Amino acid sequence: MVYTLIRAISWFANILILILMGRAILSWFARDPYSSMGKAYMAFVRLSEPMVAPCRKLLSRWNTGMFDFSVLLAFFLVEIVERVLIRIIVLIAL
Repeated sequence: MVYTLIRAISWFANILILILMGRAILSWFARDPYSSMGKAYMAFVRLSEPMVAPCRKLLSRWNTGMFDFSVLLAFFLVEIVERVLIRIIVLIAL
């Protein structure tokens, strides 16, 4: 049971990271919002915006110029939350 829960958390975190990576990579290439790549980019944006928007709001306190590091911060937060949840589950299971 514990192993299954850990695998599910890890699997879910990996999906979130793939969505964030897809958003970051497609943002370089999606210029036309009506092309197939633009539509794929918008799908990644819609899926990842609930994670990225709070990070963007947090980073708005500091002036980063034209760079948006909110996707990078969301990536790190997903990793941290995954590790914390797994450690909590392992500690409870002992």
